[in-house]
Amino acid sequence: MWYVVQVRTGTEEDIQKQCEKLISKETLERSFIPYCEQMKRYHGKWHKETKILFPGYIFLVSPDKEKLFFQLKKVMGLTKLIGTGDEVVPLTEEEIHFLLEFGKDEQIVEMSEGIIENDQVIITRGPLKGHEGLIKKIDRHKRKAYLEMEMFGRKLETQVGLEVVVKR
Repeated sequence: MWYVVQVRTGTEEDIQKQCEKLISKETLERSFIPYCEQMKRYHGKWHKETKILFPGYIFLVSPDKEKLFFQLKKVMGLTKLIGTGDEVVPLTEEEIHFLLEFGKDEQIVEMSEGIIENDQVIITRGPLKGHEGLIKKIDRHKRKAYLEMEMFGRKLETQVGLEVVVKR
């Protein structure tokens, strides 16, 4: 099962390392932070950078919810496991499928490429292909697409890299 832990934004990597160190291998199969590629311009050139896709969240894969919950108490700086009220809820099959499709095994969402035709966005390649409905706004100058999606029972907004090559 996949679980989501909420942490203070900016402490994701530090807390992920703590989880890897403090939680037993039987309890924690894998922990990861999804990243995305974005283009940033400095020194007169465009550079590809990776940014955290969901700031403030770490994903944990564990076969045993109870042991995971108990062992997470050793980790400093955690806010909470995401769930409904007191119940910790794993990610749904659709959410896991989406994360795997979007970020592959490495959990890095690559740059997408698309065109704008009659104010309609058409993604020609990349992870956004087929997910155009998630796009709320596009910033062509910064080469970003702003997405709004339903994840772990809440509406999340995030940004991914999008290169618009043609506008007709």
